[in-house]
Amino acid sequence: MRNKIFISLFLVLATFAVYWQTAGHQFVTYDDGVYITENPHVKAGPTMDGVKWAFTTTRAGNWHPLTWLSLMLDVGMFGLYPGFHHLMNTAFHAANTVMLFLLLLRLTGAFWPSAFAAALFALHPLHVESVAWAAERKDVLSAFFWILTLLYYDKYVKHPGKLNYILVLCAFALGLMSKPMLVTLPLVMLLMDYWPLGRIRPGRKWRLILEKVPFLAVSAISSVVTIYAQQKGGAVASVKALPLSFRAVNALWSCVLYLGKMLWPVNLAVIYPIPSSLTIVQGLLSGLLLAVITGFTVRYAKQRPYLLTGWLWYLITLLPVIGLVQVGRQSMADRYTYIPFIGLFIIIAWGMQIIAGDKRFRRAAVSAAACIILLVLTALTWRQIGYWKDSITLFSHAVETVDNNYIAHENLGYALAQSGRLDEAAYHYAEALRISPDYERALTGMGNVLVKQGKSKEGIYYTNRALVLNPDSAEAHFNMGFALMSEGRDMEAARHYSEGLRSDPENAEIHFILGVILAEGGRLDDGISHFSEALRINPDFAEAHYSLGVALLREGKLDESIRHFTEALRIKPDFAEAGLSLKEAVQLRDNAQVKQTGP
Repeated sequence: MRNKIFISLFLVLATFAVYWQTAGHQFVTYDDGVYITENPHVKAGPTMDGVKWAFTTTRAGNWHPLTWLSLMLDVGMFGLYPGFHHLMNTAFHAANTVMLFLLLLRLTGAFWPSAFAAALFALHPLHVESVAWAAERKDVLSAFFWILTLLYYDKYVKHPGKLNYILVLCAFALGLMSKPMLVTLPLVMLLMDYWPLGRIRPGRKWRLILEKVPFLAVSAISSVVTIYAQQKGGAVASVKALPLSFRAVNALWSCVLYLGKMLWPVNLAVIYPIPSSLTIVQGLLSGLLLAVITGFTVRYAKQRPYLLTGWLWYLITLLPVIGLVQVGRQSMADRYTYIPFIGLFIIIAWGMQIIAGDKRFRRAAVSAAACIILLVLTALTWRQIGYWKDSITLFSHAVETVDNNYIAHENLGYALAQSGRLDEAAYHYAEALRISPDYERALTGMGNVLVKQGKSKEGIYYTNRALVLNPDSAEAHFNMGFALMSEGRDMEAARHYSEGLRSDPENAEIHFILGVILAEGGRLDDGISHFSEALRINPDFAEAHYSLGVALLREGKLDESIRHFTEALRIKPDFAEAGLSLKEAVQLRDNAQVKQTGP
């Protein structure tokens, strides 16, 4: 018991020691806006409306209500201070590490292999992306429920009963509500039945499979919902755009690359674009290597059952993210290894125990090697975490690390544009377009930067190209509206803003801009409608309160206008225009009351 507590404390302290630097990191422009900083539902903290939204939205191409609720709770406790959001991810990672140690120890009784596998999980550089990236709360949260499910499963196996079975099923469902990658967990439970639980015996196989049927049914439902959400979000690549043969080669190649990165975790990046070309030879060689390893684990399954369980854990849990159903433009991602690598860490830890044997010298040598491995991994992880301190650092590293990384160039261009460094932003957008001339996001970004530089005609040219590629792009429509407004073509801009809102109806800022255009164009009722919609989405939008107050004042609705001017000043006390308009509205109301009552 004392050793168990000591190792648990060591794992927690080691995790926080290496990840503590994230307390000083910023949110990044890559999905943190979608998940946190630009998401009005999350920014509002935990509310009943937010809970309803979390369970009904497919934003970000996923249905993961617990992830949204977790982020809302963070905002409720810490506001939008990024350091605390990062430390909450670290806390989940530390909890996952300790739970993994306790799970392996309960399942096998092997103390030091369990501790070493958990330490590899805590300190491997490929897990940095899942922990240091605020938007990847879904990784650490779903892993928490993954391990909790297996802990409950172990309890159910040792103490069968309906209540324990229901606890396993509930924990599994909560995991799927955090991230749908857990759909393979029922298959991993069958692996655990083989080793270390030793439940697979003659005459019991079908019973064990039937036991998993409710879990498989829940996985099937989650898979259908996920595919629907991703297709609705336009994230799934068509077979025409990315043939199945290419996906299969990329999947095999990625499985091998992950193995290489586990053994030699350097040159890691936030994004690895789909390669422009992959050969059949690469696919065949990769498939051959994976087949040889699989054959080896099957050959020695009786003597070393952990080999088969660990290896199949790796392959099976990678299936949802290996690219056979291609989502996004990445060929692979470090965050996809967060759960799959547990299987490989089991192989390494138990393999080292076999190598150590009973000889004192060999055990000392293996222990020394394990310590050196952990120290090297800690140093590499510390360095990798440093690249996540802000968007410019993150994407500059990705550009330097991965050749022809047009996605990193585009994201770096966006981050530089947000910082006002327009010339540098234009350079990186140009690089992205040099590598991938039809990259819609780079065309849109380049158009936006050119307009900000005063080159509106060039900006409109690039944005038009983006709209030809994707007529439903909300971002391109919004940027076109911005470009047209810079030329004084407000009503044309309004049409593009309206079109963009079809794809992104929850964009409060665009509702506000469109309201301003329409109100100034004499369409007060339409303007009021968009101001009201902006405030529904973001009740603390001071400028929308002010503009709605002005529109209501023009319609003679003095009490309502006063209420909105007052609210604008509450949110933004130094809002001078709102203060002046409030005085004007109050004076008009008082004068009207005097006229009604007489002198």
